[in-house]
Amino acid sequence: MLYLYTPDQPDLYHRLLQDALPEWDVACWPEDVDAESVTHVAAWKPPAGFFKRFPKLQVVFVLGAGVDKFLQRDDLGEQVKIVRLTDAGMAQQMTEYCLYGVLHYQRQMDVYQQQQRAGQWLPQPARLAKAVRVAILGLGQLGAQVAQNLAKMGYRVSGWSRQPRQLDGVTCVHGDAGLRSLLPETDVLFCVLPATPETSPLLDDERLGWLPLDSAIINAGRGSLIDQDALLAQLDRGRLRFALLDVFAEEPLGEKHRFWQHPRVLITPHIAAETVPAEAVGQIAANLRALASGLAVTGLVERRRGY
Repeated sequence: MLYLYTPDQPDLYHRLLQDALPEWDVACWPEDVDAESVTHVAAWKPPAGFFKRFPKLQVVFVLGAGVDKFLQRDDLGEQVKIVRLTDAGMAQQMTEYCLYGVLHYQRQMDVYQQQQRAGQWLPQPARLAKAVRVAILGLGQLGAQVAQNLAKMGYRVSGWSRQPRQLDGVTCVHGDAGLRSLLPETDVLFCVLPATPETSPLLDDERLGWLPLDSAIINAGRGSLIDQDALLAQLDRGRLRFALLDVFAEEPLGEKHRFWQHPRVLITPHIAAETVPAEAVGQIAANLRALASGLAVTGLVERRRGY
């Protein structure tokens, strides 16, 4: 049996899963089921202790790209496979979010906002895409597609990852030395890394200081990637032009947090790339059938690496 738990559109997910998997019994919380019959779960934000009730649980499908909360749980044994979504309609959304921030920088919309508040009419010099250096931190499924999409639009795109990567049209670097060389050559830094011990926080005050004067940051990965106090200090000093932030160390962002009113910060409520139910269900169905046939699945999480 496949058991579903999600606070977001549960009826829609239930119907889509049952339609996609007619050979499976699909139940949706809070439906009462025989816990021993549940071998697979599809879930997002389940409550503490949720998985303890299923003694024969084999696989958990995460209804999203982020798995850090699942890896921190004490009710998922090492024997249980965790499978994340690898796209599910999110890559296009993530590209759009990144592009919005890049255009905000390239077309100097932040400057024009300041001028509007001051009642100033001061056209700024034009800057073409080929003159804008965009660096992508994280070249997984989403980051790689964002990098290649922006490269096709004419931007000078570089990417950073822990391990070596090769992507058409993208200058790829890796490791600590690669990060040290990349940041000083960046106009817009786009973060789409997962939360792992190695990335929390990756961007501290020292590394933020490696960015050039008047560069910008977009964070759509995890809030723990950036030292928020260090980021505020950089913004206060005017070293960074602006930060577009979709994720935060604590969510929802506290109503009194300085980010809300900071003139150099743009905030969105963790919406950079949302799961598209039909796409997610198609991926889960394909992976279920692959598992049943002994084939490789996409998105299988390596617990040691954290993603």
